[in-house]
Amino acid sequence: MNSQPTQLPAFNAAQAIRLAQETLDIEAAAVLGLKQNLGPAFASAVQMMLLVRGRVVVMGMGKSGHIGRKITATLASTGTPAMFVHPAEASHGDLGMIKSVDLVLAISNSGESEELTAILPMLKRMGAPLIAMTAKSDSTLARHADVFLDCGVEKEACPLNLAPTASTTAQLALGDALAVALLDARGFKAEDFARSHPGGALGRKLLTHVSDVMRSGDDVPKVGPQASFSELMREMSVKGLGATAIVDEHLTVLGIFTDGDLRRLVEKGIDLRTTTAQQVMHPKPSTIARDALAVEAAELMEHNCITSVLVLDAAGHLCGALNSNDLMRAKVI
Repeated sequence: MNSQPTQLPAFNAAQAIRLAQETLDIEAAAVLGLKQNLGPAFASAVQMMLLVRGRVVVMGMGKSGHIGRKITATLASTGTPAMFVHPAEASHGDLGMIKSVDLVLAISNSGESEELTAILPMLKRMGAPLIAMTAKSDSTLARHADVFLDCGVEKEACPLNLAPTASTTAQLALGDALAVALLDARGFKAEDFARSHPGGALGRKLLTHVSDVMRSGDDVPKVGPQASFSELMREMSVKGLGATAIVDEHLTVLGIFTDGDLRRLVEKGIDLRTTTAQQVMHPKPSTIARDALAVEAAELMEHNCITSVLVLDAAGHLCGALNSNDLMRAKVI
């Protein structure tokens, strides 16, 4: 038995780059070619998906199935409840996941995938509307559909014109077009997107409030206006914020003293041993409401070139504090 490794042909870098460029040209042309096919059928599909009382059930086999899973994720994250059901598994029990209030988006380049066509009669019997995304208007899938979306391409990017390449790119782009049209029709906003992406950067920026990241209670550095300078510095040192609020007996903020203020006083040569907090504080400091977004606090700090800010409750009393390090730990900045 010959155990010698198969000899690979010599690698041609120029050929690889040329084929890559041709692939991108073919797939770009495939996507642009979809534009001429968009019309009343596309608008009908969007309206049907907008009005469905249940979920959009996406189905597809092979490469179309992979594209279908991505389209499902895009729809779900942009305000359209969606789930993916594998056509082969549907014939063995998963069809029970689909209800008459749902809508089926079936994807197949040929429109003749056996696993899909086998369950079409059952889908029609249960009354679930069917949108077909296929390249063949006369295919079994297209003929059974309530709406036919043409995703046909002139040729695949594969040099053999066999491997699904341009066709799957077209399916993906058409799915994105549906999702974008739907989110606009729903009035879907950045805040809605953030609610479905709480772990992402956008979610943290749009869902994290000042109250979620601020220091509160005994962790908030504060002294009265008559506190000695040593008391002031001790409070700053213990609480580690780099600043101390000066408040009256009702926790109304009178001013703030920061590390920067200390450096400036030292540079002026002022004898600090006999001063009080009120004498060295910076009056009317920047403050922010506890229910404001944490990203607003970050913008406030950046705009005023400061590294900490005091937090006020609805009555205008001191209830917290935070600095840029707090925001960085929360990954807001």
